[in-house]
Amino acid sequence: MGPTVRLLPVLCIALAAAAWFNDVQAGGPWVARNLVPVATVVLLAALTLLRGHGRWSGSGFGMPLGTLGFAIPALGLASYLHYAYSVNLNGMFDGGAGELFRFLPLYTCVAGTIGFAIGWIVGRNV
Repeated sequence: MGPTVRLLPVLCIALAAAAWFNDVQAGGPWVARNLVPVATVVLLAALTLLRGHGRWSGSGFGMPLGTLGFAIPALGLASYLHYAYSVNLNGMFDGGAGELFRFLPLYTCVAGTIGFAIGWIVGRNV
């Protein structure tokens, strides 16, 4: 099985997230910025496969666990806040989304970077 086939599920999830983020934001001015964490997950997954010579754990578990460590908090936080906005969870957005989508990529990338570091450290010690 080649690296392209192994990257396909990641690409499908990234495209679905991108389409949903665009739908929730109604094509607003911050959609491209909110796709940065999604693109980072795809880039990290591609780098992991490249370093592993087409296999997820071909060069150890540092990169795969780091990539997973980035994806879970970054995509999880972004998805949760997009969901909360789409249903106006507990009246959170009665005053409008304001600056949420403007600064959300920064928060999600910082959370993802911390998750990547934890995953990479754990993976190096396995």
